[in-house]
Amino acid sequence: MIKIAIKICLFLTLWLTISCNHGGVAIAATNNILQQPPTKIEVSLGNSNNDIKFFPNHLEFTAGKRYTLQLNNPSSLKHYFTAKDFTDGIWTQKIEAGKVEVKGAIHDVELKPGATAEWIFVPMKPGTYNLRCTIPGHSEAGMTGDIMIKS
Repeated sequence: MIKIAIKICLFLTLWLTISCNHGGVAIAATNNILQQPPTKIEVSLGNSNNDIKFFPNHLEFTAGKRYTLQLNNPSSLKHYFTAKDFTDGIWTQKIEAGKVEVKGAIHDVELKPGATAEWIFVPMKPGTYNLRCTIPGHSEAGMTGDIMIKS
């Protein structure tokens, strides 16, 4: 089991090196991205007053660094964290919510009232991306934002 885990880590390091070099970001092959302590960023989807906004609504990440995005929904409404182009430009290690861990390609995260989720990822493709809540009326009410991945 340990040998398989080591092979997976080596594969991911090599894959990230190749992928990031194609996107204009160089990551040294010896840098094991999974050993980096993640930088924690907190985002609230709404608030206890039921304001339909992201707090904060502007996020910045650096390509090649590991992050933990702590999402929480303190409101009595459900909300979505939707940023498809952003999620296409990152490598998701995992999302944890309650006793569930999700891996693979993620495009939307729905948070029900009082829910939290922890998203661990590595940005790979520099650019500026749109963030919105796709529940009808929420984007129009101001639940939008932007996400920047810097080189």
